[in-house]
This record gives sequence, C-alpha cells and structure tokens, in this order.
Amino acid sequence: MEILDLAVIGAGPAGMMAAARAGELGEKNNEPGRKLLLTGSGRCNLTQAQFDVPALVQKYGKAGKFLFPAFNLFGPREVMDFFERKGLALKVEDSGKVFPRSDLASDVLEVLLGCLRESRVETRFNCAVKAVVAGAGKIKWIIAGDEKFVAENYIISTGGKSYARTGSSGEGFNWLRELGHTMTELRPGLVPVKVRDKWVMSLQGLSLKGVELSLWQGSKKRESASGDIVFTHFGLSGPAALDLSGAAGALLKNGQVNLAIDLIPRSSLSELDAQLLGAFKASQNKMIKNCLADIIPGRLAETIVILAGIDPEKKVNAVPRQDRQNLARLLKNLEMIVISLLGFDQAMITIGGVELKEVDPNTMNSKLIENLFLAGEVLNLSGPSGGYNLQLCWSTGFLAGTSAAKAKKIQPKD
Repeated sequence: MEILDLAVIGAGPAGMMAAARAGELGEKNNEPGRKLLLTGSGRCNLTQAQFDVPALVQKYGKAGKFLFPAFNLFGPREVMDFFERKGLALKVEDSGKVFPRSDLASDVLEVLLGCLRESRVETRFNCAVKAVVAGAGKIKWIIAGDEKFVAENYIISTGGKSYARTGSSGEGFNWLRELGHTMTELRPGLVPVKVRDKWVMSLQGLSLKGVELSLWQGSKKRESASGDIVFTHFGLSGPAALDLSGAAGALLKNGQVNLAIDLIPRSSLSELDAQLLGAFKASQNKMIKNCLADIIPGRLAETIVILAGIDPEKKVNAVPRQDRQNLARLLKNLEMIVISLLGFDQAMITIGGVELKEVDPNTMNSKLIENLFLAGEVLNLSGPSGGYNLQLCWSTGFLAGTSAAKAKKIQPKD
C-alpha cells in the first residue's frame, strides 16, 4: 500500500491553504470551498488590513495570543501578497475589509484551486471520512469512502458546525474527541439575534449605519460593538449585531439580557436634546413623526415616537419638554430583550473547539497525537466579522501545511 506524505481532511479555506502548501487532500464535498463562496455576501471578505500583529491578536480575545506565531509567519500582509502574486487584484475598503476587486468570491476560490493544481495535490470528492484510526499516540490510517488511506502526517481542518449544507457538519470535532482532545462547548457565532419586542417586526429590512450596540445584564454593561445593523422580522442582524451575538449567547445562560441601540452615538444626550429642540423650533407646524424623520429613517422615526407614547401626527409645537427629552433618551438607548440566537444553520462561524493548550502554536501540531496537525475552525478560536475569521484560517492552515511538510522533510515551495 502506498503511504502518502500528508492527508488533509477538509477543503475549506484552512484545508485548501494547508494542502496547497504541503500535501494530499481527502474531502467529502462535491466541490471544495463551498463555505468560502458564502463569505462577505458572495464577495469574500478575505482578510482585514490590520498589519500590526499585537493589535490584530487582540481582536481574538484572551485566546488570541495563541496566534502570534501563525500571524507572524502569514499575517494579513502576507495573505494579500499571496493572492496578488497569483493574479487576484484586491481592494481595501474604508473599514479595512479586503475584497477581490471583482467582488467575486469565486475568484478567490479559483486562486486556491489553481494552487492545488500547481502543487499537484491529489483530491478526493464524494469521499466522506468514516473513521480515523489511531494507536500508540499516532494516527494509523483513515477510512474515506470505500478506501483506506495511510499517511505519514495528517491535518484536520474540517471547519465548524455552521452552514452544515456546505459540509461543515462538525464531524471533525467528534474525531478529535475520540483521539483524546478536549473540546470546549460549541456555540453558533456571528449569528443573528432574536428579540422579544414585537415592534421590531415593523422595521424588517431597515438598515442603519454607524450605530452602537451594547449588552446589559441587570445594571451592568457587559459588551458593546459599533457598526451597521439590519432589522429583521425576528430581531437584529448585520455586522455589529453579529459581533455581539457570541457574548449575548454566553450571557443568556445567566439570565435576562437587554440589547440597547445608540442611534446617534456621535452626540451626547444633552447635545441630542438641543438638536431636537432646534429642529422643533425650526419646524413648529410639522408632525412629530416627520420632524424626527429628518434625523433618522422615517419608519424608525414613527416607531420611536409611538414607543415614547406620543401621537405620531402631533404637531411639534404641542410636544412638551418631557416628551422631547424622552425621545432623546430613546434615540440614545433603544432597548430590546434578547431571547435567543438563531442556530448553527444561520451562523457564520462556530465558537469553541479543541482546547488550545493541547496544540503547539508554533507548528499547529497536536500535543497528543504525534502526526496530527490542526487548522482553522476546529480550534477554540474566533474573531469578529470583517475578515478576521478567514485570516485565522489562512494563517493556521499555512502554518500547519508548512509544519507537516517539514516533519516529512519535504521543503515547502516559496
């Protein structure tokens, strides 16, 4: 039986990067990179133009320090250079998000597939891994489809549990658990938030830019995020809401969680009240809903007025000071009660995974299984939206592929 140099299980971004860098790929999907095609609404936000590694690491929370070696080897600048050398023109938006200039995720995928072809990586499609067999601290072989594969080294980069229809079924977590790795709790991350308040339904489809969200439990502010949101029939979506979803899910275990929106974060409460007073004086015969619509979108303006207990058709010259101040407070603190998150089928990432203390951050080598390397979303690492999670995949995949190749004494290609 032929003994392969390297078997990579998983053809998402981490797996394709690792395989292109070093070895043999075994994968069950009809097509590699299906989840990659969903990122950035089909545009593929492939990284964030944050070139200061310590600042980048902070985006991943307390666990981020694990990523120092991977980011120092293959950080955002190297990722951008990699794709541009392969002929993919990139653009950096004001937010720091990096996209292909074509706005087509399929162009990113084509670069990776081209790398696999250039590296002469042998691929297996419709070849679901059924078993990972280990003994004496090493993987002996894997069973995929009807075949038995034996390799010197293995990389597991099967992604999380989000978007299972793309192949991220979470099976990799089961194999790793059977191999002896400790798995933290798995939760949906970067996922829309469901709220109790029925008035949200009337705002379905409304997008707001540059607002500030905060999570409260009791009288304590627990977490905050700034950015864009989208109202849905069940609650909130959009980058800022997604970024807070992980914290909201964790807090819900301890009781009620309130989510507050500051619709005018650039102004203090007193400044906003003065702004409203000026607007009211300038348009005394306007209905209050129309006057407020000069500050925020019309649908939202009417909702805010109703929540404040004011007749939307009341003329502003008849609105007392107390009502005006209530409006200002609502604009700065529009509250709703979080009841749940949507599930893994709507989540962009999985929070949780293999305990990092069981993986060598300098190589991505398992500390429990000698010939196993890990990359991507199977690790207990996650970042905010905006390209951070794909960067995590590129970096750990590149490092895992490089390390596995060196372990086999195969020099990786530059």
